Amino acid sequence: MTQNPFAYRANQAYRGAAVAVPPLKAVVMLFDGAIMSLQKSVEAQEARRFEEGHGHLMRATAILRGLSHHLDFNRGGALAERLYQTYSALIMACLRAYGRPRARENFGRIVASLSELREAWQFVDATRGPKAPGRG
Repeated sequence: MTQNPFAYRANQAYRGAAVAVPPLKAVVMLFDGAIMSLQKSVEAQEARRFEEGHGHLMRATAILRGLSHHLDFNRGGALAERLYQTYSALIMACLRAYGRPRARENFGRIVASLSELREAWQFVDATRGPKAPGRG
């Protein structure tokens, strides 16, 4: 296996979610997971459980990395490119914020951004028109 274990698990989670639920619902669920992991990371950091906090941080960034690697640039064009840049910027922001004195504030802004993206995907799912037979 040439991938790191976090990337491998994120990829597996994405694939598992994609099979079990419709793709847009899976994306919303993955955002929920990233948000929850970042919140747990902050709590663990503040409780001085740094290994645990780092683990939650790695889970959140692995989810974002999984989302970015599953974008379809042929179909998505400029939007896919913008999402890739956004996910990459959020990953970097998470890594830079970890362990810093204002981590809670920084993670709060990151979580707010992820929440906006989550709501946007949820809106797309709710308004995408008639659903194909057998799909959610």
